[in-house]
Amino acid sequence: MDVDSQPTMEETILVGDDLMMGPPSPLVPPEIASHVLEGVDLCDGILRNLFLCLQINDIEPFCQDELVLYRQCAEKRDMEIRKRLQDSERKLGLSMPLDEAKERVSQLESEITSLDRRLILASGIEGIEGFRQRWSLHGRLTDTKRRLESLKQGIQNRKKDVNKDEPAPSSTTKRWFFW
Repeated sequence: MDVDSQPTMEETILVGDDLMMGPPSPLVPPEIASHVLEGVDLCDGILRNLFLCLQINDIEPFCQDELVLYRQCAEKRDMEIRKRLQDSERKLGLSMPLDEAKERVSQLESEITSLDRRLILASGIEGIEGFRQRWSLHGRLTDTKRRLESLKQGIQNRKKDVNKDEPAPSSTTKRWFFW
């Protein structure tokens, strides 16, 4: 691998649209937001610096450090939030009353259906606006499917735990065999 063939930071100029690489930031449902977001660096200080730089300089090439720092922070933040969302859904599946957990499963399934339909409709929109809508919807759809899988996994683990707690069926009379 040739070191000179790798682009250096000086050769790469980032723009705001480069922040749309990868999936969008996950949406956190309000009922679990306080638990999921607790202790997560939301990158608000870095974002504030980026906006200040853009306000002062008016163009992105002069704010490369801020763009890079925000992109790195946002990627780390989003990965942590996604993991916490899945963990939270799994815990809900384990601890919620079974009826409420099944209702939550149906709510997530209907949300997935709605997002699927909206994604299909967005496929007809051209240009950057269509791209942004499809990008956002695809990210939300993927995150919601993962949350649903985690919730179902929690419910499934609950069923396994319940079966472990039940004593094995045994006969009340002991049989002794002598040969």
